[in-house]
Amino acid sequence: MIVNWNTRDLLAECLRSIDRTVRSTDELSVEVWVVDNASTDDSVAMVRSQFSWAKLIKNTKNVGFAAANNQAIHIASGRYIVLLNSDTVVHAGALATLVMFMERTPRAGACGPRLLNADGSLQHACHPMLTPGREFWRLLFLERIWPRATYPLEAWGAVQPRQVEAIKGASLLLRRAALVQVGLLDESYFMYTEEVDLCHRLHRAGWDLWYVPQAVVTHFGEGSSRQMAETMYVQLYRSKLQFYRKFGGDRQARLAKLFYALAYTPRWLAAAGMAGLRPEYAARARTYRRLLADLPAM
Repeated sequence: MIVNWNTRDLLAECLRSIDRTVRSTDELSVEVWVVDNASTDDSVAMVRSQFSWAKLIKNTKNVGFAAANNQAIHIASGRYIVLLNSDTVVHAGALATLVMFMERTPRAGACGPRLLNADGSLQHACHPMLTPGREFWRLLFLERIWPRATYPLEAWGAVQPRQVEAIKGASLLLRRAALVQVGLLDESYFMYTEEVDLCHRLHRAGWDLWYVPQAVVTHFGEGSSRQMAETMYVQLYRSKLQFYRKFGGDRQARLAKLFYALAYTPRWLAAAGMAGLRPEYAARARTYRRLLADLPAM
């Protein structure tokens, strides 16, 4: 399942990688769904002309990441579902490795690959479950002293799978039987944190989640969100607060708001002070100010 919003060129590269590493081999039988969220960059025409083998759903409005994925999940036929961002490139054998792992691990509800940045460096593909305390720790720059919000992926290496609490939605393979049990992505999330919500529900239902580093996917990152960077930055925290409220109630959401205010007020002041010397800080100051202004109503 690939959800697209105005990332035509990245989407084309993603589909080429699937064609090259999966469709041209006999490793897997796959169907590829592209759900376009009302793009205006000719993404739909590109898919139809260059990748006619891909099944296409064309939305007339941007329904969000969760709802768009669910559209395809409802009508797809596979025993496994792969959520794949449009700004990813699948390396040879990656999907087959994930499927084989799931076949050998019947209690695995989901698994994810090793994610690489465009320069080949390691990207955080999984993390401990989201909590206000872990978020505050990370925002205070204490993660390098004592990691609480991330896993030591470098130390883990690239050979041994590890059981984890949450997997990044950029590339996430799901067992359909597990989805049937816990439900699909929560469509009340427009963008961000919907995969954390799903991982949390899978874990509560007794399914295991795994990081499988032998499978590799490159994730360029922010293919859609950089088009509305400030709005999407604020949306990220709105979605996190939605998650806290859903599973921890208003009290946990209020605690998270307090932590965000404590962490972002000095960030805003520092960025505003630097804006006159370095223009790039002006955009950061605007974003932080907007987040702080919107926070009470979230």
